[in-house]
Amino acid sequence: MSAFINLERISKSFGSFKVVDELDLEIAQGEFLSLLGPSGSGKTTILMMLAGFVEPTSGVIKLQGQRIDHLPAHRRNMGVVFQNYALFPHMTVAENVAFPLIMRGMAKAEVGERVGRAIDMVQLTPIKDRKPAQLSGGQQQRVALTRALVFEPSVVLMDEPLGALDKQLREHMQFELRELHRRLGLTIVFVTHDQGEALTMSNRIAVFNAGRIEQLASPEAIYDRPETRFVAEFIGETNMFAGKVEARDGARAKIRLDAGPMVEANLTSEFASGAVALVSVRPERVRLAETSNAANAVPVKVLDTVYQGDHLRVRLAGSGVEMVAKLERKARAWAVGAEAFATFDPEECTVIAP
Repeated sequence: MSAFINLERISKSFGSFKVVDELDLEIAQGEFLSLLGPSGSGKTTILMMLAGFVEPTSGVIKLQGQRIDHLPAHRRNMGVVFQNYALFPHMTVAENVAFPLIMRGMAKAEVGERVGRAIDMVQLTPIKDRKPAQLSGGQQQRVALTRALVFEPSVVLMDEPLGALDKQLREHMQFELRELHRRLGLTIVFVTHDQGEALTMSNRIAVFNAGRIEQLASPEAIYDRPETRFVAEFIGETNMFAGKVEARDGARAKIRLDAGPMVEANLTSEFASGAVALVSVRPERVRLAETSNAANAVPVKVLDTVYQGDHLRVRLAGSGVEMVAKLERKARAWAVGAEAFATFDPEECTVIAP
């Protein structure tokens, strides 16, 4: 996919505090890109600079090869959806959706046609005459989204639009947005601090930390092959073991753990022999066995087992290593104090810098 949006060496400072630090980012047309990170990492500032609500301290923003960083927000042809929806309380659903078209000077007949088509697309027609106070959170979210789409923008920017919804409704809206993205071929830039949300919805995820992108990749690569400790620990849950590189063969290395055992793991970057490294392995990749026949087998003792509905969460310790395994709920029930080997496949763990 060719670049549709380019951010080139974009920085933003507030006084002496640099929120975004010389960031480069390319976004393809039709892509669903999530900007993921903790509060203060710079992701919302990037979105606001794209929208035209915040001016970059330095750098260039291009849309389809044309600079837009000097253009006011209303001339960028971008729809924006905020967490609080920002609906006009005195207007009906139809009037809220019509507002951006009226502000663009569109003829009344065309406004009516577009609004009717848009609210029908998101199944809001039966409630088009209601005001925001009469709507549920999910309905308000759909109205805000429809208002952002009705003028057919080239890009839709979303700033944590599902954050105010309860868990069940939020998950339902995630799949609605996925379907809408597929059906309309929208270019969506989506800000969130929710790792599960980003993994569910995105073509790619940009993981932000302290004004920089730590990793930009597909959800699968971000989760299974984290390139930094921050990404490994921020995305889901992981076990982290310290050690040194003893040997490498192509994209795989042998690591002597500080606790003693030797393990094999995938490399994501260059490591010299003898280099200090960390091995990251997700809890659901860990299994328990009575023997050490697997390529990676760490002797452990069971500290605790907790039933959590869809899995068993098992806390383990041994040789100075503490770790967690998530086992199938019908797996063998290991007694507290039982001795075992924690095993995990080399292709399911990753070597990263400490």
